Amino acid sequence: VQLVESGGGLVQAGGSLRLSCAASGRTFSTGYAAWFRQGPGEERDFVAALRLNGGNTYYTDSVKGRFTISRDNAKNTMYLEMSSLKPEDTAKYYCARLFTGDWGQGTQVTVSS
Repeated sequence: VQLVESGGGLVQAGGSLRLSCAASGRTFSTGYAAWFRQGPGEERDFVAALRLNGGNTYYTDSVKGRFTISRDNAKNTMYLEMSSLKPEDTAKYYCARLFTGDWGQGTQVTVSS
């Protein structure tokens, strides 16, 4: 499965962005998919996950209430809606299908103060 992220960019603190993760080669309808992020000099950290065939969602504490993970089966695409962005959200964001080894190349999000 090929995963391609898009939607990153530069935004001021308090702003919003929507990241997309388009999947090809296999439908995005079973298992778990997730977003991770990696800041400069930091490890890749979990952000949010979605159970694709149940809709359950999971978030790291720092983004609860600000980020929303979702997917559009018809478009075979997963999203991460980010609002009330903070400078500490600055990172490269990656999507992945968990337990498969499928990762995207990442999209950069930079939040200015």
